[in-house]
Amino acid sequence: MVRSQEATIADAERPEPSEQLWSVFEFARRYRLAKREENRLLMLYGPTASLHVLLANAQRHSLIS
Repeated sequence: MVRSQEATIADAERPEPSEQLWSVFEFARRYRLAKREENRLLMLYGPTASLHVLLANAQRHSLIS
């Protein structure tokens, strides 16, 4: 019984995928953001932010007009 309670507590403390903290540098590289956009996100959130926040606020400028 103790084992199942420990597993439940560990599962409750584990962040959901949308709450995971990402490096802004890694996020910008992975999503091919311009350096200017990377700097904007760094000014807003610092070096780490949740994936959900980064996806909601990142802006990619279209190369096709």
